[in-house]
Amino acid sequence: MLYWLTIWSDGGDFFNLFRYITFRAGGAFLTALIFGFLFGKPLINVLRKKQGKGQPIRDDGPESHRAKTGTPTMGGLLIVGALVTSSLLWARLDNAYIWMILFVTLAFALIGFADDYAKVSRQSSSGVPGRVRLLLGFIIAGIAGFWASSYHPEMLQYQMAFPFLKDALWNMGLFFIPFAMFVIVGAANAVNLTDGLDGLAIMPVMIAGTALGIIAYAVGRVDFTEYLEVHYVPGTGEVLVFVAGLVGGGLGFLWYNAPPAAVFMGDTGSLALGGALGAIAVATKHELVLGIIGGIFVVEALSVIIQVLYFKTTGKRVFLMAPIHHHYEKKGWAEPTIVIRFWIIALILAMIGLATLKVR
Repeated sequence: MLYWLTIWSDGGDFFNLFRYITFRAGGAFLTALIFGFLFGKPLINVLRKKQGKGQPIRDDGPESHRAKTGTPTMGGLLIVGALVTSSLLWARLDNAYIWMILFVTLAFALIGFADDYAKVSRQSSSGVPGRVRLLLGFIIAGIAGFWASSYHPEMLQYQMAFPFLKDALWNMGLFFIPFAMFVIVGAANAVNLTDGLDGLAIMPVMIAGTALGIIAYAVGRVDFTEYLEVHYVPGTGEVLVFVAGLVGGGLGFLWYNAPPAAVFMGDTGSLALGGALGAIAVATKHELVLGIIGGIFVVEALSVIIQVLYFKTTGKRVFLMAPIHHHYEKKGWAEPTIVIRFWIIALILAMIGLATLKVR
């Protein structure tokens, strides 16, 4: 919205700053951060009053989680509100990728909100049936996949790019849409599974988002893509503004989610943020790189899949408890130890993912 102030610019005044993506990204970050600090406490008070007993705690979970009883959930509303507000203020609203990513974020937030509401109102760990959530998620992701593909350059439409390889493309045809659906829904649910300890999910989301934002900015500039020898996707540079809002909103939320958490993000936040990461990866043609940058989320999801399949086959468990962060809790690791070590791994993986821009 504020971008349109450039119509008053003659090219050498203050309004000219709004032409620059980096300036507007800084504005989006500060706006989202201030939003989080201003509305965090009031939102928590409302959630605590409305929810009463807070988020239901699993009976089969680690004993240490009993102390979390009564903590309100749906804190993801704070993050989503911050990043949507900052994006609408600072991003170019004539950019199709911004609207596609906002659509995915808000749609998955609604699914998560319905799930959280069902859990809190029933005081049960069972919310919206998994099949219903998956079906809705795939519908949303399918729309997003078509949306992104329709704005990709003709030479990149329905193509999958490979990291570490120059000019390597696989023409998937219309099969690219199911692939995009898998990426977006997979990312949303992987982040959802990771959100099990105070601060565990939000920091890796911010780290992965920052890495994807840098990639989006790079592939959206023809001079950078020529130097790096990566595919040019015009318009994706604007995604950096959205990511800046995500990071600012995430930090505002982490202020209240740091151990011991005053609020949980719930499915409202985890599904929305995971879906956003998947949508950014599809928009920038870096779907496979997301698997590297978001390796923590991949491992968390795989631990659940392996646990379920192995138990159904043999009646035994591979992990003491899944997702894998609970396995380490069962082994006696302190919660802050698990969280900080996962943050470190997330940062390392993000650096490896960023290296794919140059190592080709």
